[in-house]
Amino acid sequence: MTELRTDLALIAQNVAQGTRVLDVGCGDGTLLQVLRDERQCQVNGMEIDPGDVAECVGKGLSVIQGDADKDLAFYPDGAFDYAILSQTLQTTMRPDQVMEELLRIGRRAFVSFPNFAHWRVRLSLLWRGRMPVTRLLPVAWYETPNIHHLTVADFRAFVEERGIKVEQAWYLSGDRLRGTSVANFRAEHAIFLLSRS
Repeated sequence: MTELRTDLALIAQNVAQGTRVLDVGCGDGTLLQVLRDERQCQVNGMEIDPGDVAECVGKGLSVIQGDADKDLAFYPDGAFDYAILSQTLQTTMRPDQVMEELLRIGRRAFVSFPNFAHWRVRLSLLWRGRMPVTRLLPVAWYETPNIHHLTVADFRAFVEERGIKVEQAWYLSGDRLRGTSVANFRAEHAIFLLSRS
């Protein structure tokens, strides 16, 4: 498989071959390209950054410029087998509405996000009294695109309250998988595969 960021590699490995996929916030299209070329998926993408859209189109990918907060409403119900939202949920204005749209247009949804309850984040707040700058959160609070700071525990409660089924979950610290029991404390990054119950 083509070299992918660890979270994207996990998603790619768990997307069934030959399925229809929408990647929302697809960036430069690296994941879409792997799903198309190595998993024989029918891929589409949505990206807000015009430079990334141009790069995707240059790779022969079907990607439109759009905003997850507004433009998912234009897709029909059940249009995709998978809707993917990787490292984007925390940057949306209304994560709750974006989640509803993902599960409306996709039979399943992959959602990943940085865990703001990771021990390094907690330590930075406790000892320095300042918002952290870490490997996964590399910019200062005033430069970050993150507008909703969620944790693994927050997300678990969110999906449970809405009757959303967690089919699988993966927790990463760096490039290493972590167990479920202390994920809210030890995971830097979480990936969930979701569906409607």
